[in-house]
Amino acid sequence: MIPAKFDYERASSVDEAISLLAERDDDAKLLAGGHSLLPLMKLRMATPSLLVDIGGIGELSYVREAGDEVLVGALTRHADLARDEVCRRQVPLLAHIAGQVGDPQVRHRGTIGGSLSHGDPASDLPAACLALGASFVVRGSGRERTIEASDFFTGFLETALQPSEVLVEIRVPKAPGAGWSFQKFNRRAQDWAIVGVAAVKNGGTRIALVNMASTPVRARAAEAVADSGSPASEVASHAADGLEPPSDLNASAEYRRYLSSVLLRRALEEAAVT
Repeated sequence: MIPAKFDYERASSVDEAISLLAERDDDAKLLAGGHSLLPLMKLRMATPSLLVDIGGIGELSYVREAGDEVLVGALTRHADLARDEVCRRQVPLLAHIAGQVGDPQVRHRGTIGGSLSHGDPASDLPAACLALGASFVVRGSGRERTIEASDFFTGFLETALQPSEVLVEIRVPKAPGAGWSFQKFNRRAQDWAIVGVAAVKNGGTRIALVNMASTPVRARAAEAVADSGSPASEVASHAADGLEPPSDLNASAEYRRYLSSVLLRRALEEAAVT
């Protein structure tokens, strides 16, 4: 499978990338690690006329503390995030999930910003950011804005990013003492999760699900039941309430509903003791 013909530009700064994107309007795509975009191009499900390579913009690769948040540059590699001491100490769920993405080759090339911008409901990191209450800083021509994770994912492989905007930073509230868990079921370690559950208990309960809707999604019905003081088994029975999980070659919608309940119970039980 061969991609359609495209032009290639290597940006040396965020401003240059934005300028290049603006020249082609919605007919240009950013290239970071390439694990999400290139397979779509090979299948000709994406046919941009221009690829803007931002992989060399070093200023977008970092993890640092700022007040009550941890700031993560959008080009931070999964492997770097997984072993970063600030992340492991202040938001351990995010570090743990980054270490579960794909295989070592994927983790050493893929970036958190690329994963989030792709908006795949089967991806792990969007669920992590939803469960942690993260927000995303995006920059466009002459402006910068912050989007809550809960408002960022708008449709299947669609996000709130405008054509000439770049995701530059992820801001995650610190949660060093919170209970947390990430449970996922897949056929092989490197496969996409058939279903995944990220849960955080920090005063209230936040639950995000992988591969249970057309977007990365919160399990809001289950969260409400959890915050009422109900036991994990009762909360888990509401995991799929109001959701429409997909049916595909890996699992039926009904199986995903059942699996989400099983995994959520396990996640809540683990989060209660971490």
